[in-house]
Amino acid sequence: MATLSIPVTSQDHMQGEADAQVTLVEYGDYECPHCGHAYPIVKRLQKHFGERLCLVFRNFPLSAMHPNAESAAESAEFAGAQGKFWEMHDLLFENQNRLGVSLYLELAQQIGLTPGLLQQALETGEYTERVRADFSGGVRSGVNGTPTFFVNGRRHDGPFEFDDLSRAINKAIGTPKKRARR
Repeated sequence: MATLSIPVTSQDHMQGEADAQVTLVEYGDYECPHCGHAYPIVKRLQKHFGERLCLVFRNFPLSAMHPNAESAAESAEFAGAQGKFWEMHDLLFENQNRLGVSLYLELAQQIGLTPGLLQQALETGEYTERVRADFSGGVRSGVNGTPTFFVNGRRHDGPFEFDDLSRAINKAIGTPKKRARR
């Protein structure tokens, strides 16, 4: 079973406490239909497990198949640099069928960011390296498709439906977790 090569740190995008009983890391692609299917499942898991779960999202744009995945990830990173990662993350998945620069600018405006600065960041590739670092870490961890989930550092190789991920998380709750680096 593959394990997470790049430990979760304070530099990651996370919802929940770093010392939660279970950390669920998702390597995802905003344009991937399977990730779009997983998005409400992950939301439901967060609600179900509450404070026992910490969610981490890392970018894994499959640009050869999904031409808007890289720019969507860079848009999320732009928002993240201004404390609005999760707002952009959610809106990108909720508008997955409309991905493109005009949508990103619209969403930036919607969450209180400056669309012109996002446009500039996309044109200059300001967040390209951050996205590629996530991608490289995913490759080192054995990620070869999206979504790929890790439950407390171990790759979840089964289906990613709610019941399957719930079972994996419940199993992990009974196993001591490695401490996250800060």
